[in-house]
Amino acid sequence: MAAEHNYTEASIKTLSALEHIRLRPGMYIGRLGNGAHAEDGIYVLIKETIDNCIDEYTMGFGKRIEVHLAERTVCVRDYGRGIPLGKLIDCVSIINTGAKYDSNTFQKSVGLNGVGQKAVNALSISYRAQSVRDGKCKLVEFERGTIAQEHRVSASDERNGTYIEFTPDEKLFGEKFAFRHEFIEELLWNYAYLNRGLTLNFNGKNFKSDGGLSDLLKKKLTGETLYPIVHIEADDIEVALTHGGHYGEEYYSFVNGQHTTMGGTHLAAFREGLVSTIRGFFGKQYDAADIRQSVVAAVSIRVQEPIFESQTKTKLGSTELGPKGPTIRQFITSFMQQHLDNWLHRNPDAAETLRKKIEASERERKELSGIRNLAKERAKKANLHNKKLRDCRMHLGTKDKRGEESTIFIVEGDSAAGSLTACRDVQTQAVFALKGKPLNTFGLSKKVIYENEEFHLLQSALNIEDGLDGLRYNKVVIATDADVDGMHIRLLLISFFVKFFPEIITNGHMSVLETPLFRVRTKKKTMYCYSEAEKQSALHELGKAAEITRFKGLGEVSPGEFKDFIGLGIRLEPVSLAHVHDTDKLLGFYMGKNTPDRQGFIIDNLRMEKDLVEA
Repeated sequence: MAAEHNYTEASIKTLSALEHIRLRPGMYIGRLGNGAHAEDGIYVLIKETIDNCIDEYTMGFGKRIEVHLAERTVCVRDYGRGIPLGKLIDCVSIINTGAKYDSNTFQKSVGLNGVGQKAVNALSISYRAQSVRDGKCKLVEFERGTIAQEHRVSASDERNGTYIEFTPDEKLFGEKFAFRHEFIEELLWNYAYLNRGLTLNFNGKNFKSDGGLSDLLKKKLTGETLYPIVHIEADDIEVALTHGGHYGEEYYSFVNGQHTTMGGTHLAAFREGLVSTIRGFFGKQYDAADIRQSVVAAVSIRVQEPIFESQTKTKLGSTELGPKGPTIRQFITSFMQQHLDNWLHRNPDAAETLRKKIEASERERKELSGIRNLAKERAKKANLHNKKLRDCRMHLGTKDKRGEESTIFIVEGDSAAGSLTACRDVQTQAVFALKGKPLNTFGLSKKVIYENEEFHLLQSALNIEDGLDGLRYNKVVIATDADVDGMHIRLLLISFFVKFFPEIITNGHMSVLETPLFRVRTKKKTMYCYSEAEKQSALHELGKAAEITRFKGLGEVSPGEFKDFIGLGIRLEPVSLAHVHDTDKLLGFYMGKNTPDRQGFIIDNLRMEKDLVEA
C-alpha cells in the first residue's frame, strides 16, 4: 500500500476545542449557509447570544434586551446580573464552562452544555465581551477565538449586564454572506411571545407581547378561524390553538424558549393530548386525522434539563419533565384533558363549531377514500414506467445525518431535469420533472390531487399524503425558467402548496432556486450574474469587451455550469407566508376568475423599463 495511506500513530490527531469548532462548525451550529435561510448558522450565532440574555430574564434579572446590526456586526446587550468579572474570559472561550451546570443558578435554561457562546467566539473574525457588575467593568477582545486584548477591570457607571459584539468570519460563512432583517425579527418576535413583559429592541424597533402564544397565532394566521383562539396555561406550560379552513396541521413548538422547528416528544404529546381530550369531551372515537385537520396551534413547555437531538436544539428528545417529575407525555396529556376540556364546556358555541368541523373532515375523508384507492392503483402501474422522479439515496427522517440536506428540485420539462440530474449530488438531491404547466388548483377540492396524475405523483414523491411526518426531503425547491412561463409555473406550484399543504411553507421547507440571468466572461475569467446590477458590475471588472450570454431557461445551462448553482454556492429564496393574513383572499385575487380586477391592478402598477432604470 502507498505510504500516504499508512495508518500509524502519526495518523491520530488531537484538536483543541477552538480548532475543533472551526474545523467542524456544523456540529455546533448546524449548516453554515450564507444567511439566505432562517436556519443558517449566522442566525444560530445570534440565537445563542440572546439565549443567555433570556435565561437572565427568566431568573428575574433584566427586562430589556438590545440588539443592533450594522452590516455584518451584531451587538447584544442585556441588563441582567452580568457575567462574574473574574470568569468572563472562561465563560466565552473555554468550552464546557458556565453557570448553567448549576441548576440552582439557572432553572430550566435553554443552554445547558457550555458550548454556545464559545462557538460564537470561535466562528467570529472579531468578538468582544463586556460585563458590568456593581460599578465595575471588564472587557476582553478576541480574533477567531484567540484573545487579542484583555482590558483591566475598571470603574463603570453603567447598569449591570453583559454586552457581546461579534462579526462572523467570512472565511467560514463565505464572502457574500449577509443577515436578513426579517429572519432576525421573526426570532425576536418568538422571544417576545414566550417572555411576556420582556422588551427586545432591534435597531430601534421594539418587540413586546402581552398576549403570549395567543399573539403568536394571531400573527401567524393566514385566514379566518372557525372559533376564538383557545389560550390556556399553567406552571411550565402554555398552549394556544384553533381551527381554520385550510388543509393540513400547523404547529409552533417551544422548549424553554427555544423554537423546536423539528418538534419532538412535547409536540407528539400535545397532538396525542388534543385527540384524547376531544374524543373524551364528545364521547366519540373520532379519527385522529379528522380532529387535527386544519388545526393551528402553539405549545410551549419548560423542562428541568432538556435533552435535544442536536446542538442546534431544533428537536426535543427528553421524555421526563424533570429528575423527579412526570413524563412529558403524562404532563401535557393531563394538562390538555383538564384545561381544554374546561374551555370547551365554558364555550359551547365553539365546541359545536369544532364538532361540525371534525365531522365535515370525516365526510371528506370518506368521500376521498374511493378515488384515493383508484389513484394508488393507477400510480402503481404508472410508476413502472414513470421517470418524473430521479430520487436521491438519503432522505429526511432517516438515521443518516445527511438526511437533513435532502432536497427535491421541481423543474419544468425534461431538458432542465437532464441538466440538474447530470450534476446533482445523488446522495441528497432529487429531481422531479413536470411535463408542462400544472393545473390551477384554486377553487378545487383535495380530490384534484388524486384525479390529476402529476399532482398525485408529486404528493407521492414527497410522501405527504398523511401529513408532514413522512416528508422525505428537508428542502422543496421550485426551479423554473427565468421567463414569463417559468414565473407562471412557479405561481401555480406555490398556489397548490398554499392550498393543500401550507405547512410545507410555514415550516420553512420551500424555496425558489435563483439561477443566473447572465454569464459574463473573458478568456481569463467567467462571472455569473443574477441581476442587471451584477451584470454591470461584472462588465466594470472584466471590461466592456467581455462576452455576455443571457440565460432564459435552465435547459440552456450546461451540467458543468449548473453544478456551481446547486452546490455550495446555491442561492435559494425562501417562500414565506409570514406577511399574508388571508391566503383565500390572496389566491382568489391572483388565481381566481376576476380577470378585470387583475387587469386593472397590472395597469395601475405597471412600471416601464426606463422607470426602473431611473429608480
